[in-house]
Amino acid sequence: MHSQHQYDTARAETLALKAVHFILADDNLQQGFLATSGIAPEDFKALIDTPDFLGGVLDFLLGNEEQLVKFCEECEIDPSEPARARHALPGAVMDY
Repeated sequence: MHSQHQYDTARAETLALKAVHFILADDNLQQGFLATSGIAPEDFKALIDTPDFLGGVLDFLLGNEEQLVKFCEECEIDPSEPARARHALPGAVMDY
């Protein structure tokens, strides 16, 4: 049984998928993500199941505090959750 503070990969991926939907629902945010990531919208489907991509989505959100707060409010989660989820996915280099 995992404690509330520990993220397993599946739970982290679920949160990251919510972040993908959050980003895609906002045109400005979507444009910012596409510009930052260099990923074309048509590539999303192929990448959506890859932990590296999902980690990158969380990195993008974690780098934008205003949107991060909005996302957490929308999902009714603690603002520290995305950072904890990020550490459960590959490629976490930044210390949030």
